[in-house]
Amino acid sequence: MTTQPTTPPRPRSSGRPRPTAHVRPAPEEPGAPTPVEGGEPVGLPSPRGMAQGLVATFTQPGPVAREAVRLARDTLRIVRGTDEIAPAPKDKRFADPAWTLHPGYRRLAQSYVAAAASLDRLVADFEAGGADWREVEQVRFVLNALTSAAAPTNTLLGNPAALKRAFDTAGVSVVRGLRNALHDLVRNGGLPRQVDRSAFTVGEDLGITPGAVVHRDEVIEVIQYAPSTPRVRQRPLVIVPPPIGRFYFLDLRPGRSLVEYAVSRGLQVFMISWRNPTREQSEWGLDEYAQGVVTAVDVAREVTGSPDVTTLGLCAGGQIMTTALNHLAATGDDRVHAAGYAVTLLDFSSQAPLGAFSGPRMLEVARRNSRRRGVISARQMGSMFTWMRPDDLIFNYLVQQWLMGEDPPAFDILAWNADGTNLPARLHEQFLDIFGNNALVKPGALRVLGTPVHLSRITLPTFVTGALTDHITPWHGCYRTTQLLSGPSTFVLSHSGHIQSLVNPPGNPRAKYWTGGEPGPDPHAWRAAAEEHTGSWWEPWSEWAIERSGDEVPAPESPGSAQHPVLEPAPGSYVRDRVPAPA
Repeated sequence: MTTQPTTPPRPRSSGRPRPTAHVRPAPEEPGAPTPVEGGEPVGLPSPRGMAQGLVATFTQPGPVAREAVRLARDTLRIVRGTDEIAPAPKDKRFADPAWTLHPGYRRLAQSYVAAAASLDRLVADFEAGGADWREVEQVRFVLNALTSAAAPTNTLLGNPAALKRAFDTAGVSVVRGLRNALHDLVRNGGLPRQVDRSAFTVGEDLGITPGAVVHRDEVIEVIQYAPSTPRVRQRPLVIVPPPIGRFYFLDLRPGRSLVEYAVSRGLQVFMISWRNPTREQSEWGLDEYAQGVVTAVDVAREVTGSPDVTTLGLCAGGQIMTTALNHLAATGDDRVHAAGYAVTLLDFSSQAPLGAFSGPRMLEVARRNSRRRGVISARQMGSMFTWMRPDDLIFNYLVQQWLMGEDPPAFDILAWNADGTNLPARLHEQFLDIFGNNALVKPGALRVLGTPVHLSRITLPTFVTGALTDHITPWHGCYRTTQLLSGPSTFVLSHSGHIQSLVNPPGNPRAKYWTGGEPGPDPHAWRAAAEEHTGSWWEPWSEWAIERSGDEVPAPESPGSAQHPVLEPAPGSYVRDRVPAPA
């Protein structure tokens, strides 16, 4: 443990207004992971695009002159001993008492905060001057990374808590930190590890809800979970996880498993487990993955004897599910009765941090890279999201492991996050088209399973969720799904961020969600009229699903059927498949 107190000391104040401190996204939870499964897999911004935006930002004559004068004035006040400039109270980097009590450290923190705030205001001026919002997000991305890297807390001498640790351990923490840094430089791409993966084993610690694999083909395994209630709902639920990352973030340890919770509510749950593709599967695209959804639906129908199913698509899995629903709707097929969406974007037109990566040149580079390799790895995709939140996802671990000499933490969701998979080049290219050209919402821009995609064709009931502090799939973008599809829709807003909204079991007294009336065109009007509840969106979703899952019937005594016999126990083989990442 560090010597930093849990609650940072409140800076002294003279009562006068305090300059705005550097604003950063709040962490979703301690050690929040890189959310590779939620956004579109793209590459880092191109150097040329970054340079153009930065030059434009720092050549604004009026704003630059104003900020230079303001920063000089703030610096003079800091030297004289002002109390008005201070880190945000929730900024854990400056939680050690030395940042308040020691004159030198206090001025160092104040100088950093003043400079970072000045850069933030320059970006705001660049945006207010009419710059394209994607270019603004590029500049914000770059400056956020640079200011995070420049924090004094990232150095041993600039981090009083690390210095105290070195003194208290007679230098042992420094030796351990150097060992950790060398390990990460050689074996982890030069970034600090987020987790000790050796602490967990899939099938023993994670992904342990009882069940069985009842279907396997070259793209998917289908897992049927054992009932935990004497009676179950007749219509089964098919869950469609994202194709990047293992499905077991939905089945973590007992008490943190969406699968376990759904089964406890009497739902018959079937899970798609995607195969980890290699170069040999580089041509797999939306056709193969959407067909996987249709196949899973048919497996669940045959095993349970139900004529139709409900579905739940999460993140990019919701996009794949949508293309399958579109095909079924176009062919007059009603084998899916209702569908849920969790933190899924179908419309990419609204402003969001991901816009920093949607420039045509960047997308073309990403296409060429994935074509050359045949697949794109989770690490390659995750780097973008890591640098979108560098304080939480890079430098937090750098401080703890390189400066403090601590071992990487053992945390289930972080272990899952480090257990990445590949994405075929063809599917990656199609996701880039969805991301860069907003192809899902343009009628006929995509053809999947031989059917042009027209979202308005989908008329079944839907349950849509977004997460209030989600910086990957902003909640108002998720809300757009209620307007793009033609059936009756229910929207629920979770309080948390992207990952925490998915791993969100009931019982947390700090968790909350909002429900409202029928969604209209304005998401902010919906939110203004919505009602706040304590708890998790799992609860209203399960009620919604139960209402659409038919009558209660006796729980099956054994999994599978004659046509789909048990192949092996859950979590199956595909979730354990380790394929080397491409060079």
